[in-house]
Amino acid sequence: MGAATSSTSAVRNDHIEILSSLGERREDRVIHRYSNGFSGFAARLSEEEAQSIARRPGVVSVFPDPVLKLHTTRSQDILNYQFVKIKRSRTSKSKSSSLTGADTIIGIFDTGISPELKSFSDEGFGPIPSRWKGTCMEAPDFNASNCNRKLIGARYYNNTNPDPYGTPRDRDGHGTHVAAIAAGNPVQGASYHGLVRGSIKGASPGSRIAVYNICNPLGGCYGSAVLKAFQDAIADGVDIVSLTDYAQTDVNVLTDPVAIGAYHAVENGILVVGVGGDHGPEPESVVNPAPWILTVAATTTDRFFESDVVLGGNKVIKGGGIHFANIQKSPKYPLIYGLSAKASDESSDTRASNCVTDSLDKRKVKGKILLCDSSDRIYTKRQA
Repeated sequence: MGAATSSTSAVRNDHIEILSSLGERREDRVIHRYSNGFSGFAARLSEEEAQSIARRPGVVSVFPDPVLKLHTTRSQDILNYQFVKIKRSRTSKSKSSSLTGADTIIGIFDTGISPELKSFSDEGFGPIPSRWKGTCMEAPDFNASNCNRKLIGARYYNNTNPDPYGTPRDRDGHGTHVAAIAAGNPVQGASYHGLVRGSIKGASPGSRIAVYNICNPLGGCYGSAVLKAFQDAIADGVDIVSLTDYAQTDVNVLTDPVAIGAYHAVENGILVVGVGGDHGPEPESVVNPAPWILTVAATTTDRFFESDVVLGGNKVIKGGGIHFANIQKSPKYPLIYGLSAKASDESSDTRASNCVTDSLDKRKVKGKILLCDSSDRIYTKRQA
């Protein structure tokens, strides 16, 4: 994907010419077009067609559309966060100016948002910054009125045409979580089903939020949608992009859509903040390693819910987890291993030992503490 040409129509004509080289009109296969910072498109092509286009003069790269992985509170407290003041320089033609939190627009690239939450109320916020050029896209479950002076923009991206599931609304919860961490308002009395009750707030509660739902609840989070979101964020006028997904760890900057989109965003004065990943610490486990991305490490500090098991003889097995079972310190409860509780119609010992849903006999586990293996590669040495 090379530098963008001067006009949208010229870019479109370039794309039509490239697709026409395949022998017939293929424009209906185009999913997204890109023109801010670079010229390119995402389309449904066979491997042979993609290779044919890759051989054309002037084509920088052609690569498959990857499905990205999502990653994810109190980082600002650990860092003794008080106030952030950033320097904004949108383009070489713009004048630099200091931004307070209320002036800052944070673009959240994730699974969307639940706009009704108190974290995204616009109470106490002034007018939307005049430089904002974005929009609030509607869907059957999302109205333009869901946006406000706090949540100032919302977009979603279709990777199927037509896509009946497209919406800015969060159907996963991940995007809402991330948006609240970045810029959620202070909220009192928050808890997780009654646990860890207290106050919450985002790292920059005075900032505005623009949501870019790059994920489909049935189809994953596509790299082509990330590229389009970067294009829109540049045109919309965001100051910071929060990116909590990635394509790969061994990044090739010519084929990684996150790296490509982030590069052009940075070229346009946008700070791109990317997650370092939930895995590790092992070699090559950090994601979003492109040097123009501000890659943020995960932390294990204050992330453990103690859930110890005390055996006969007062031997304590240290563990962690969240449960809502009505279990008291006494009387004693028997232990049962998942494999020993395998359902009669379950053929897989592995599923039973891992306590996979519907693999166990409910009568055998009722009233007992269940011991499960974990086949997840991250927790191969642990049991729950």
